[in-house]
Amino acid sequence: MAAQQGDGSEDDATLSPVTAAILLPPTEHCLHSINSTVFIRQLPSQGLSFQLWPAATTFLTLLDDHRRNPSTGPLGPTLTALGSRRPPLKILELGSGTGLVGIAAAVTLGVSVTVTDLPHVIPNLSFNVKANAAVLAANGGVVHVAALRWGEAEDVEVIGREFDLIVASDVVYHDHLYDPLLKTLRLLITGGEEAEEEGRVFVMAHLRRWKKDSAFFKKARKLFEVEVLHVDPPCHGSRVGVTVYRFAGKKSSKKLLKANNANANANANANAIAIA
Repeated sequence: MAAQQGDGSEDDATLSPVTAAILLPPTEHCLHSINSTVFIRQLPSQGLSFQLWPAATTFLTLLDDHRRNPSTGPLGPTLTALGSRRPPLKILELGSGTGLVGIAAAVTLGVSVTVTDLPHVIPNLSFNVKANAAVLAANGGVVHVAALRWGEAEDVEVIGREFDLIVASDVVYHDHLYDPLLKTLRLLITGGEEAEEEGRVFVMAHLRRWKKDSAFFKKARKLFEVEVLHVDPPCHGSRVGVTVYRFAGKKSSKKLLKANNANANANANANAIAIA
């Protein structure tokens, strides 16, 4: 889960030497497909970005299932299509928090993943990446850590747009961050003809908590094609489960015009042949 600076919430806390000593034991997350474990350190006293949330564990489970059987899981069609287009696959995670999803993706898929969050979250994020260096190396995964502020075009330029897939979990939380998040997604997914041609997508695991979440999806559907890939059953007394969404760029007007022209030319040729 990500937070942005300047919102006056607990997420603005920095990791001080005093509070850094107040640690929970690292949580263990089994990846049955490779018979390995990912270790994650949480720092709850530091804010929301330093804790694990249900959507992250759902995403990890789907990645683990995909590794065991790529042809049957809900992530299969997306990952297979992207991987065959321009291997090796490169992934960017937004609002990485503790880094569980990004690390799990690198381990299970054996690919390069860049995990990102705000500067004050980076130290713990880097710690978790280093703590899993052995399992990453053993499975051909590489994880890079970088700061990224949503809504800032210059941050996207620094990180680059060479990613095939953008992922996130539990990032739709504070409503004042809906627009910055969508701006960053537009820059990454539809930021120019190259991005559109390569068909970059965003896969997000999300647990709806409030009615205001609907405002984000209403805005998102104006910019992207949004479909549901997976829904978890509710658990722990919740009325809803985690939902995994796939966002893809809408066809641009230029693309639609090209397609219409192609259809018109095809019809004209067919008519000419029929008359002859």
